[in-house]
Formats: sequence, structure tokens, C-alpha cells
Amino acid sequence: MLQEPETLYKLMTLYMLDKVNFPLTNSQLSEFFLDKEYTTYMTLQIVLNDLIEAGLITSHKVGNSTHYEITSDGREALNFFLGEISAAACADMDQYLEANRYSIRSAVDTTADYFRSAGSYTVHCVAREGSGTLLSIDISVPDEKIAADMCANWSTRSQELYSHIMLSLMGGEHA
Repeated sequence: MLQEPETLYKLMTLYMLDKVNFPLTNSQLSEFFLDKEYTTYMTLQIVLNDLIEAGLITSHKVGNSTHYEITSDGREALNFFLGEISAAACADMDQYLEANRYSIRSAVDTTADYFRSAGSYTVHCVAREGSGTLLSIDISVPDEKIAADMCANWSTRSQELYSHIMLSLMGGEHA
């Protein structure tokens, strides 16, 4: 039996990241751990940092969010200690991932960020499906507020824009 709660939270994080074939965001992990009252936000951040330092997960910044993925070492550690996670905790995690799979996947599949370039801002928007990129757009805009607004709207408008671009390029009558 595990002596430290943080070790259990680490294993649970590895479990969740192993169950999906895409990264999970900090807010998605936080939502699960806080809503189920497993731990506090600060403890979870320490757990995530410890997992990164140990090479069991990787993180990368996308816009204002951090995305986490399990590494092969993380999978190996999880497989070794999987029995230390209670069946009830596994059921909670499985239920959360199943109930939220579309919103979780959508948040990861559409990303937008902006950066300063040559006196203006470049907005970089991406829509992915699985491991492939459906659409990637770089748009130059004059100021930071417009760039931030475009990034904020990308996740809700990306499907509509993708459809419009596809129809236009195919010469469709609804373009």
C-alpha cells in the first residue's frame, strides 16, 4: 500500500494520460482532481512538476495552457505500480474521461496561439484529427487584442471555417 498521497496522485495522473492517445491540459487534469476532491490545485501542480522532472511525463505550452503527455518511462512505471490505484479511483478516472471525451478531445484538437513578428502579430491556428493536421493557418494582424480575440474564437469557429475553406477550394456551390 502506498504511504504518500502524492505518489497515488502521480500514478493517477499517469493512468489518465495513458488512457488517452492525445495530451491532456492542466485544466482538464485539475478539473478531475478538484471536482472529485482527490487533492488541491497546489498539490496537483507539485505532482505534475515532479512527474516532469522524473521524465515520466512531458509538457508543452500551447497558448495559455499547458499540455501533458506520458512518456515510455511513465508507462513502464504505471504498469509496474498499477495495482496500487484502487478500483474506485480507476472507475472515477474512466468515468470522467468517457463523460468528457468530446470536450477533452476538442480542446486538444484545436489550438491557437499568437506571437509578435515584424511590428505586427501572427496568429497560429491548428485543427488536428488524431495525429494528422486538418488545417493550419497563420494570419498576420495589426495588434495584440485582435490576435487574442482570434485565438479565443478559434475553438468554437474552427469547424465552420474548415468546412467553408473545404467547400471553397472544391468549388462547392455553398462556398
